[in-house]
Amino acid sequence: MLRLTLRNLLARKVRLAMSGLSVILGVAFLSGVLVFSHGLSATFDGIIHGSTPDGVVRAANTEAFDGGVSGQTSRALTPDDVAELKALPQVARADGDVAGFGMSLLASDGTLVGGTGAPTLAFNHTDGPNMDGERALLLTSGRWPAGPGEIVLDEGAAKAGDYRVGDEVRLLAPFGTLERTAELVGTAEFNGGGTAGATLLVFTTAEAQELFLGGLDVYNQISLTAADGVSQQQLADAADAVLPDGFEAVTGDQVAEESQDAVGSFLGVISTFLLVFAIIAVIVGGFIIVNTFSILVAQRTRELALLRALGAGRGQVTRSVLLEALVLALAATTLGIGLGLVLARGLAAMFRSVGLDIASDALDLTSRAVVTSYVVGVGVTMAAAYLPARRGARVAPVAAMRADVVPERGSLRRRTLVGAVLLVIGAGLAAVGVAGAPGSDAAWIGVGSVIWILTVAAISPVVGRPVLALSRRVFGVLFGTTGRLAGENALRDPRRTGATASALMIGLALVSTIGVLAASLNASVDDVVDEQFTADLLVQNSNFLPFSTEIGDEVAGVPGVDVVSRQQWTVAHVASGPAADETVSVAGNDDAYARIYDADVVSGVATPTGAQAVLFRDLARELGVKAGDRLDLAFQGGTTLHLTVVGIVEPTETTSEVSIPLDQLVAAGVLRQDTTLSVLIDPSADPGQVRDAVDAAAASAPIVGVYDKEGFAEEIRGQVNQLLYIIYGLLTLAIVIAVIGIVNTLGLSVIERTREIGLLRAVGMSRAKVRRMVTLESVAIAVLGAVLGMVLGVLIGVLLQRSLSDDLSSLGVPTGQLVVFLVVAIVVGVLAAVIPAVRASRLNVLDAIATE
Repeated sequence: MLRLTLRNLLARKVRLAMSGLSVILGVAFLSGVLVFSHGLSATFDGIIHGSTPDGVVRAANTEAFDGGVSGQTSRALTPDDVAELKALPQVARADGDVAGFGMSLLASDGTLVGGTGAPTLAFNHTDGPNMDGERALLLTSGRWPAGPGEIVLDEGAAKAGDYRVGDEVRLLAPFGTLERTAELVGTAEFNGGGTAGATLLVFTTAEAQELFLGGLDVYNQISLTAADGVSQQQLADAADAVLPDGFEAVTGDQVAEESQDAVGSFLGVISTFLLVFAIIAVIVGGFIIVNTFSILVAQRTRELALLRALGAGRGQVTRSVLLEALVLALAATTLGIGLGLVLARGLAAMFRSVGLDIASDALDLTSRAVVTSYVVGVGVTMAAAYLPARRGARVAPVAAMRADVVPERGSLRRRTLVGAVLLVIGAGLAAVGVAGAPGSDAAWIGVGSVIWILTVAAISPVVGRPVLALSRRVFGVLFGTTGRLAGENALRDPRRTGATASALMIGLALVSTIGVLAASLNASVDDVVDEQFTADLLVQNSNFLPFSTEIGDEVAGVPGVDVVSRQQWTVAHVASGPAADETVSVAGNDDAYARIYDADVVSGVATPTGAQAVLFRDLARELGVKAGDRLDLAFQGGTTLHLTVVGIVEPTETTSEVSIPLDQLVAAGVLRQDTTLSVLIDPSADPGQVRDAVDAAAASAPIVGVYDKEGFAEEIRGQVNQLLYIIYGLLTLAIVIAVIGIVNTLGLSVIERTREIGLLRAVGMSRAKVRRMVTLESVAIAVLGAVLGMVLGVLIGVLLQRSLSDDLSSLGVPTGQLVVFLVVAIVVGVLAAVIPAVRASRLNVLDAIATE
């Protein structure tokens, strides 16, 4: 039996190779995602570990790697604090650090370097060691900055900005004078793994103090190195005892853990996002395997019957087919793992283009990736081949004596009844999600949707029959007898046609769902912007980080500008009550805010003054506070504001969940920057001229954009569409695998119908008509997959929109995209039929007729 199985494999190597290709692609994506995810983690772990000292003294209520969202505090550490820490016996050295967010690098041509993806990190240079006793920064060329007006960049930033050592570098500062210059004296990287796409700006201590701390001889934090034999905890405890109020000492391990947690949540989203598409690709490949082995077993009915007649047991026949599947799975998975390494580097290149740079030496195959790929690749293939193998083993020995063996097919009634029950169960789960249930509403709908998709795939021979019948009629009208034959061929074996179409259906169901959600998000954005943003112009950073107040000063001085409202956003911690330590978003609004925006008041007033706050209704409910209650907020640096809640308002995009007067942020020690400028144009002025003048006033800062309502909505839509196109690109792999399935099914079908095609040629059908017949059959399969997928996708998308109506307030159905998807499906059908159609048309008529 073993020799026979191997002979069968070699005899059908082309057919199995096509099936193996679907496994290769699915496993390649899975393996590539696992390698890429490991590379992501390894890169950031290396940077975090290589740049973190034994201990850190920092402002209270601060966490590592917050990306600057908490703002920068005016609270600072002095050289006396550094000296006092150095004098401790537990401290080998203490280095004053100055760091700031909001600094930007301009290329030599004035364009922005970075600004998306990884952040721009600006800090002073010290030669302090990391927790391993090595340098935290490694010089790659030139020297370290030694005097005023000198800077060191990372190699990637220097290359992107077209700078070389000795060139004058252009900068935009977050405070004070906006435009700065510095001489590039060297390039550097983090010890432990490059920069992961971050832009590094390294200054002397004095220069950094002038940029971020108003020129005062003070520091944001202090890096501590432990004396010999002193643990990190002992180091932190000793430092805590001598620190001024508002500061804390933490271990390097805690800082690294905070950084890894912050980065890990972001990296986890990326890895999970990619892994979902890898699983989809594997599942689609599984459908192809089921279909391929079903056809191969059906075509070998007489052969398997002869084996049974010669004494082979059912178990031997089953094992023979499964052995073929095992050999196929091992070979395809091995090739897929190798291709996955290439795919991982392709993913790294794609993310590098958006500012996330993964260290190349971290993109290596790991034992986890290899083992997981083999388990999934072999497991899915074997599971998919099991039912066809069992079906083949049940062939009666007497079937070998029949002249024309037709595989027995059971009734679809049981499958249809079970499918109907599962569809009802899925509908019930979806209804629970729409109505509201414990947990995530979208999760309930998601589970119901998965049941729907898998069930429709299983009963596609039944639910897809009307589509195939309509295709037969349309083809008959357009192409005559050839078209009717193509339609009949698609209807001849609805199980095969449905299984082949199901692979495409899964991909298009997901594409359509995402399309509905994206269209709904864009429609909701348009509605929110039209309803809530009553400013004539908005000025804000492209990555929503704060910027220098000098820009607002320039805009306020533009002739024709009537009102400029300044906002600064930050975060704080609830300092007391049941929700203590919960992080909340805070917006400091100036007096002009109320002249531009109207809030929908639930209770109290909409505008706070002095030590007052206005809360969104949802946050007030979560914190258990109402108008008149006290709210204590702790800001970075240890300052706590004791606020009175004077109003509860409906959520709005024009401010944050906690609104306080702008001067209260200053009182909390947050250094003044602007996050958003809202502009009203004087009614008597020409709006076009004022817009041009505001553009000119902000032109010196490429980090900010000037938007009217339509432009602001278009900016957000552009970001949504960018993500949408990435998702479509990833789902393309599933569609490619589905195309392979159609090619494989048609190829095997042509072999199965060799005699029939020969007879058609003998009675006068031309080669062109044979090609057309096979092509139309392929189109019918593709259209079936597209129709089922789009109907499911739109239904799921609409239900998800209803469950997310708080965020997606408007429903959008991308009719144009759905038409494009249908056209693409037809094109897919035509392309998938090229090889099988050409092969069918080239069959020798006499040889084909003589085929048994």
